[in-house]
Amino acid sequence: MTIDTAPVRADARDGARKGPAISGRRRTRLALRPGAGRQHHAGPLAYILLGIAALVSLFPLYWTVVAASTDNTRVSQTPPPFLPGPNLLKNLGIAWQDAAMGKAMINSLIVAGAIALSTVFFATLAGFAFAKLRFRGRNLLLLLVIGTMMVPPQLGVVPLFMMMADLGWGQTLPSVIFPTLVSAVGVFFMRQYLKEALPDELIEAGRLDGAHSLRIFWSIVLPIARPPMAVLFMITFVHAWNDFFWPFIALDMTNPTVPVALTQLSAGYVRDQSVIMAGALLGTLPLLAMFIVFGRQIVGGIMQGAVKG
Repeated sequence: MTIDTAPVRADARDGARKGPAISGRRRTRLALRPGAGRQHHAGPLAYILLGIAALVSLFPLYWTVVAASTDNTRVSQTPPPFLPGPNLLKNLGIAWQDAAMGKAMINSLIVAGAIALSTVFFATLAGFAFAKLRFRGRNLLLLLVIGTMMVPPQLGVVPLFMMMADLGWGQTLPSVIFPTLVSAVGVFFMRQYLKEALPDELIEAGRLDGAHSLRIFWSIVLPIARPPMAVLFMITFVHAWNDFFWPFIALDMTNPTVPVALTQLSAGYVRDQSVIMAGALLGTLPLLAMFIVFGRQIVGGIMQGAVKG
C-alpha cells in the first residue's frame, strides 16, 4: 500500500507546487498588461459632446413651452421669442377645453396601453418559438413575418376599414386596438434577443424536469426577456400614443385620441399657434411623466441585459 500511494502523493505534491506557480505567472502577465486595473474616465470633449446632444434634444421641448406661453402675434414675429411668456396656464386651459383633452388622454391611455401590452406578450411568445422551438416551416413562416414589414400599411386601410365596419366596431376604440395587437418588428426584435441571450441548456434542463413549452416560457423565458420587453413596451407605447393616420380614419371627433383631438385646435380661418403648441405640450406631458417614473427601471433593465449578454 505504501509503494502504490507514494507516487500519487508525490504527484500531488508536484501538482500543488506547480499549481500556484502557474496561477502566479498568469496573474503576473495580467498585471503587466497595459491599462490593467485602470478605470477609464471620459474626457472633457466627451462631456462637451454629450452636453451639446442634450441641448439639441431638449430644445424642441423648450421651444414648445416658449410658444405655448406667448400669444399668436409673438409666435409669428421674426425673430421669434426665446423666453417663456405669461400665458402658459391660459393657453393650456383653452387647449384642454377646446380639444376635449381629458377624454382624448383617457382614450389614448387605453389604446396605447392595450397595444403595448399585447405587442410585448405576443412578440415574446412568437420570438421564443422562432428562436428556440423546432417545427416544420419555421424559417418560411419567419420570412413571411419579416416580409410584412415591407408592405406599406396604407395598402390595407380600405379592407381594414370595411372589416371593422362589418364587425360593428366603427368609430370605437376596438377598431384602433385590434388591428395592431401584434407587431412584426416586435417579433423579430424578441427573436433576435432570445436567440443570443437564452441558452439552450436552460430549455433542456426544463424539459428534463418535465416542463412543457408554456411552462418553460413562463418560468425561464420571461425572467430573461424582461430587459427587451421593457424596451419594446416603451417604444410601442410611444408609437401608439403618437399614431395619427389610422385613428383619424377609424374614430370621429366625439371619441378621439390625443393626436386626433389636436386637429380641432387648427380648425377655422384663424389658427392660434400658441394654443396649438399648448395642446401639443399637453399631449407630451403623459409620455414625459411615464419616462420620469419608469426611466430608471428601463435603463437598468437594458444595462442588466447587456451585462448578461
